[in-house]
Amino acid sequence: MGTGHGTVNDRAKDATENQLTTRQGHPVSNNQSVRTVGARGPTTLENYHFLEKITHFDRERIPERVVHARGAGAYGYFEAYGAVGDEPISKYTRAKLFQQKGKRTPVFVRFSTVIHGGHSPETLRDPRGFAVKFYTEDGNWDLVGNNLKIFFIRDAMKFPDLVHAFKPDPVTQRQDARRIFDFISLSPEAMHMITFLFSPWGLPASYRFMEGSGVNTYKWVNSRGEAVLVKYHWVPRQGVKNLLQSEAEQIQAKNFNHATQDLYEAIARGEPPEWELCVQYMSDGEHPELDFDPLDATKLWPEDSFPLRPVGRMVLDRNPVEYFAEVEQAAFGTGVLVDGLDFSDDKLLQGRTFSYSDTQRYRVGVNYLQLPINAPKRPVASHQQAGQMAYTEENELTRNPHVNYEPSGLGGLREAPPDGPDHTPYIAGKVVRQRIDRQNNYRQAGERFRKFEDWERDELIGNLVGALKGCTREIQERMLWHFSQCDPEYGRRVSAGLGLAIPSTLPASLKERLPPEALQSSTGGPDPKGDSLTSPRASGEGSSGKS
Repeated sequence: MGTGHGTVNDRAKDATENQLTTRQGHPVSNNQSVRTVGARGPTTLENYHFLEKITHFDRERIPERVVHARGAGAYGYFEAYGAVGDEPISKYTRAKLFQQKGKRTPVFVRFSTVIHGGHSPETLRDPRGFAVKFYTEDGNWDLVGNNLKIFFIRDAMKFPDLVHAFKPDPVTQRQDARRIFDFISLSPEAMHMITFLFSPWGLPASYRFMEGSGVNTYKWVNSRGEAVLVKYHWVPRQGVKNLLQSEAEQIQAKNFNHATQDLYEAIARGEPPEWELCVQYMSDGEHPELDFDPLDATKLWPEDSFPLRPVGRMVLDRNPVEYFAEVEQAAFGTGVLVDGLDFSDDKLLQGRTFSYSDTQRYRVGVNYLQLPINAPKRPVASHQQAGQMAYTEENELTRNPHVNYEPSGLGGLREAPPDGPDHTPYIAGKVVRQRIDRQNNYRQAGERFRKFEDWERDELIGNLVGALKGCTREIQERMLWHFSQCDPEYGRRVSAGLGLAIPSTLPASLKERLPPEALQSSTGGPDPKGDSLTSPRASGEGSSGKS
């Protein structure tokens, strides 16, 4: 019998149409933030929605990496300076690999592209991965980062959505600018990264000529258990070289393996590339004097206030012998730290720390750390045993091999003495799902636009206009609003390229989807205090020559 109003099931369906749920069918009311102690506090383990989302995401591909599939690698060493700038490094960290001047630690480095598949051209516009495995005397340390110093998002909850938007359409299997900018236009924290990515900095000339960064904020801990916040940066001694889009297209027409080839051949002919490892540090705390949160992965720390201080150099002098065994099976994780290094409450870092090692157990196998490329150089003695493809028994160093548990009085393994007191930060607050307070999504993007040289701005605008032309009018208007909030000229130039006017009022779709604090602009033009962000230039000496 029809009533004109539909059945109960029909009405329930109408009420929940297009409503996001978990795989258990639970409605999701907040898909933007992990659950933390306070708005900027550490992530809690009972994040069921996040854990379900990220563990499924980690298992989306077999056997290729979901991200960073296309890669190249090399061996070498890290040589410590024994200091951070002109101060003893022991003042800030007790990590043994840094303490002694001239101390060398073996390393393996994997460079990669982030979004595209294992056989994709290395000329595509994409962030580059820069992952370093240090085989230290205290076990492995993985410094997992990218070539750019920031990222698109600040909360790990959004990571699967970001990658899905940048990956090919699940129906057409084509990367689609409409999907990319649909996501970006509703994620204003990405404006800083987009400004870098669509400039020449989004196309490194090769792996040897690109910077590296840990991206996230970590901590250093000294012998007294005191901590400072720290960011890591690799500076290439070969100089920085980037490509214009037209140059990349010319290379791609003849060679889509150019970066892998360049790295391999340089090492083979006796020209090992080098990088200097520099750090920025600040006291551990909220730093209310800054207009951004120092734990925000979408932000740079101004170098005039937090200068880059050198701590050592890295030389890559040996090529792999077998690509699959050494490069493809190399497995990294942001949670792989040694004593003297620690985590901050960076929301993106805490999510990555779970995700990366979980991915490796799935992709390579639960015993991936038994593979020579991943195994530490020091002896391993644990009670983690068996599992698929196990070929060594890690309790072989136990005085009594019958004991595979701890504690035991029958001659089993014992806990190691601590190298110093633990860092014990005080945490108190309500457990919430909230965005951080100091978002300031536009200022640093505007500063970066103004800091670019004319040719870099021209390239940025041309690349953005070309990508946005295939997007819907609604997406274009959202992006124009964001660009204009970063810098008026930025918005005007993209607007002129698209032949559209910048919206005179906030687009309704932004007003509906984003909180007011995400759309607040602190720019409207050059910063009256002056630009404070500095970095090696993409042009001039050691660059692509466009000066």
